[in-house]
Amino acid sequence: MAKKKTARAKKSADEEIVAERKKRARSVVRRLKKLFPVAECALHHESAFQLLVATILSAQCTDERVNMATPALFKKYPDAAALKKSTQAAVEKIVRPLGFFRNKAANIRAMAAMLVDGFDGRIPQDIDQMVTLPGVGRKTASVVLGTWYGIPSGVVVDTHVRRISNLLGLTESQNPEIIERHLIQILPKKEWIEYSHRIIYHGRKTCIARRPQCADCGLLKHCPRVGLPSLAE
Repeated sequence: MAKKKTARAKKSADEEIVAERKKRARSVVRRLKKLFPVAECALHHESAFQLLVATILSAQCTDERVNMATPALFKKYPDAAALKKSTQAAVEKIVRPLGFFRNKAANIRAMAAMLVDGFDGRIPQDIDQMVTLPGVGRKTASVVLGTWYGIPSGVVVDTHVRRISNLLGLTESQNPEIIERHLIQILPKKEWIEYSHRIIYHGRKTCIARRPQCADCGLLKHCPRVGLPSLAE
């Protein structure tokens, strides 16, 4: 009996936490829309294929550096068929500045080959199919599905989303998969795509990791600043 009461109490406490987070998330989303009415992916692209390639290349690299390398890459290999015919050495030469260039070159070439051979060169609009492509995880698939096709398959959790969602008290985890589950639970599905874009904008403009501009933050009213010292200190 005691165990059942403890379990019920825990369930009730968890439900209260979720309810409070949902309420805060709604306020955060409304404010983000006012702060960043237009929120777009920072990776330059002109097709779903280009976005997929750029997203794979962005792993452990800044979007700015990726955008410097992709014009030459896309000029030479504009689609999956062209990239499939590339050589490892030629692709490595272009993506070398992005770090882990051998693995990245191999991944985008293998991804292009699978697209041509298994999907007629077209990006599958299904997350379970997308993650079968070399170099494509759930985060990468969600970026492409959300940004290009407008399909909310999940919430993209990058370093900005992880850090700021914790500061906002919307999650207490540092694990991207757990954070995504928490955000999916409390955010309306129609906001999954834009939430990530807007939080990334906010992280670059105001909530900067090493020097957050809390006094000038448009989200300060809704942010408990979890893990940061009081502004009065």
